[in-house]
Amino acid sequence: MAQPPQAPATTQPAKRSRRERARSVGLVAVGLLFTLFAVLNLEKVSVDWIIGSTHTPLIIVIAVSLLAGIVLTRFAERRAAKRR
Repeated sequence: MAQPPQAPATTQPAKRSRRERARSVGLVAVGLLFTLFAVLNLEKVSVDWIIGSTHTPLIIVIAVSLLAGIVLTRFAERRAAKRR
């Protein structure tokens, strides 16, 4: 059985749209800001739990709080969307 002819490979990469470039620049900027924020918040803080306490870098406390907020927001949005 004969193979169908294939189109020749193009040597020029596809141009990215203005939106894709803006998104890339934005992500790099956010990454740089997050890195700077992390470097500036390395001191250890005391975290009090219901039972006991621990010492951890402040950036870890902030990052875990941010991720918990994102997860809870997504959960609440999905739940609200199901009710509609």
